[in-house]
Amino acid sequence: MNVIYNEYSAILIFFTLAFLISLIILILSYTLNPQQDDQEKVSAYECGFNPFDDARATFDVRFYLVAILFLIFDLEISFLFPWSLVLGQLSFFGFWSMILFLVILTLGFIYEWKKGALEWE
Repeated sequence: MNVIYNEYSAILIFFTLAFLISLIILILSYTLNPQQDDQEKVSAYECGFNPFDDARATFDVRFYLVAILFLIFDLEISFLFPWSLVLGQLSFFGFWSMILFLVILTLGFIYEWKKGALEWE
């Protein structure tokens, strides 16, 4: 059991030092820099001018649709990257399971395209 403590003691020391240094920097930033709020700091800021509309305005659903589609395809790419790294070491099943995944992804993309989800009008 002592061997485990000896191996991980360097990590514990590292985390302790990182915590202490960050705590010291945080305390110094509050003591050396006075926290005074002025009118400019607490005023509303929106592109250099005062806001003219309510912040809770509704957005068109297409913004959300594009964001969701981006997230879906971005996650698919994150599955492709590790697969491409070990492609030479994969078995027959590993290769064809990813090909099936890519076919399903392509069919989903074609379905979205045919439904007009990617058109902005």
